[in-house]
Amino acid sequence: MVAVAWAAIGLLGATLFGNLYWLGGRIDALGARMDAKFDRLDARLDMMNARLDEHIHGRGPRRA
Repeated sequence: MVAVAWAAIGLLGATLFGNLYWLGGRIDALGARMDAKFDRLDARLDMMNARLDEHIHGRGPRRA
């Protein structure tokens, strides 16, 4: 009877470890996708900022 209990505990432990390993892989993949999207967003914001700076500096000083 003790052997059956230890076998069940071992099986449960292996299942939990496997699930944690799989979940870790999913979280890493999600993090990589988010990093790529944030990099694209940063590039887009930098481009828009450069265009805005160019527009502002191109107008010159205001005359009254």
